[in-house]
Amino acid sequence: MSDGINRFLGDSPLRVLVKLVVVSILVGFVMNVFDWYPADIYYGIRNFLLDLWHKGFAALGRVGDYLLLGAAVVIPAFIILRVLSYRR
Repeated sequence: MSDGINRFLGDSPLRVLVKLVVVSILVGFVMNVFDWYPADIYYGIRNFLLDLWHKGFAALGRVGDYLLLGAAVVIPAFIILRVLSYRR
């Protein structure tokens, strides 16, 4: 049983606990220095994904605008060229 736990944790439970405590203190210190909180990280990721979602659809809307703008020139030019070549 103990060998399975050691293999799962990667080391003895006490050593893993000490490592986790040390890393937690260091991360907590850095977060305190930069005035970061776990909720800020969560909301930052959430807002990033929402902005990416909205801007992605805005880009698709711009592609549609480009399509209509180009079609306003290309379609009449195509029709004129077809009519002119039809007479030959």
